[in-house]
Amino acid sequence: MKLFYIGKELLFMKEYEILDVHAVEIIDSRGNPTVDVTITLKDGITGSASVPSGVSIGQYETLELRDGDKRHNGNGVEQAVNNVNTRIADKIIGMNVLDQVKIDNLLIKADGTDNKKKYGSNAILGVSLACAKASANALSIPLYRYIGGINTKCLPMPMISVLNGGKYVDNIIDIQEFMIAPVGADSFSHGIEMSCEVYHELERILISKKLSTGIGDEGGFIPDISSSSEIFDIIIEAVEAAGYQAGTDIKFAIDVSASDLYDENTDLYYFPGESMICGKEIYRNAEEMVQYYEDLSGRYPIYSIEDGLGDNDTKGWKLLTYRLGDKLQLVGDDLFATNDNRIINGVNNKMANAVMIKPNQIGTLTETLNAIEIAKCAGYKTIIGHRSGETEDPFIADLSVAVSSGQIKTGAPCRSERVAKYNRLLKIEEEIGKDSKFFLP
Repeated sequence: MKLFYIGKELLFMKEYEILDVHAVEIIDSRGNPTVDVTITLKDGITGSASVPSGVSIGQYETLELRDGDKRHNGNGVEQAVNNVNTRIADKIIGMNVLDQVKIDNLLIKADGTDNKKKYGSNAILGVSLACAKASANALSIPLYRYIGGINTKCLPMPMISVLNGGKYVDNIIDIQEFMIAPVGADSFSHGIEMSCEVYHELERILISKKLSTGIGDEGGFIPDISSSSEIFDIIIEAVEAAGYQAGTDIKFAIDVSASDLYDENTDLYYFPGESMICGKEIYRNAEEMVQYYEDLSGRYPIYSIEDGLGDNDTKGWKLLTYRLGDKLQLVGDDLFATNDNRIINGVNNKMANAVMIKPNQIGTLTETLNAIEIAKCAGYKTIIGHRSGETEDPFIADLSVAVSSGQIKTGAPCRSERVAKYNRLLKIEEEIGKDSKFFLP
């Protein structure tokens, strides 16, 4: 037992000793291996977590350890699994699982590298999240309440992916993701209802136009559509067919993933799909990119632009924020990489006004919470985000409620690894009941 004081009362905190740490290699939603970790406590209580993986991985993210051999085209994670079962297990077995910060800091120090390349961020994160889940189970409280406290009650606005494009999709759409946000909803469940209705109407319209209804990694449709304007027009048609009004009930968001468009040789942004349609090479400099976003947001009810410029385009980000920062949510994903130092640098240089939070970009729950705290203290909004290679683990749903993020981005209402997060939030809303609150961006 540990003794501690709250006011004048002497309280006892039971220690929940870690008995076993065990990892296995499982498969993510893209058919690639990832790490699943189970923490077992001395009294038999367990907590398990599986680690997602990005396909568009920013250069400032921590390193997923991959085997690089013939298995799974080099993507196996047996080294990371072995690190959990030996090096990491040896260090944390016997520790109190409730000491989350102490455990995370021990792992960071033991790895000893800037990007967690020794143990692998996939190994470290799996352990960190599994410890949090075991702690919540040991205390018999929901994970969101364990992380967020007794007053946790705010459900996030879902940013629903409806159309996918970009570098890793086999179509001509240059922008990586087109999303809808049900801003006219009065609850999370109502927002999901609205979004599903629009998603189904969009599928019907694409079929009527003889366009593909195949889906991408995030569950959005992947048709060949010639321009962003045409895409927004089709989404508006779907919104209206579902009985809603664009701009009032439903607003739009885009994830440009501009780092994938950036051409280092020319210091310009190259649009391959648009170039194919126009029959000439389409390049834009940073100022032209900002003008492009100004034009789009002036014609369509866009409220959020993610990764509108490359992660090293400091001048461009400053210009974008100066021109559009008081009108739109400008989200840094690759720009910040859930890294507190990069967020501080962005704040000091007036770049963006919102941060995409992805635990596997940084590698521990403690560092993730630090990044969120820094962003919020600076007045930046936060969005909890998924990855292209996801698992059925709904951890980020609980996290979004725990930190009152206000927004969550976890794909389309399609594919079980995406729907698992929405379903978890629906259950949380039901559990909190009439005390639940719903954020509007």
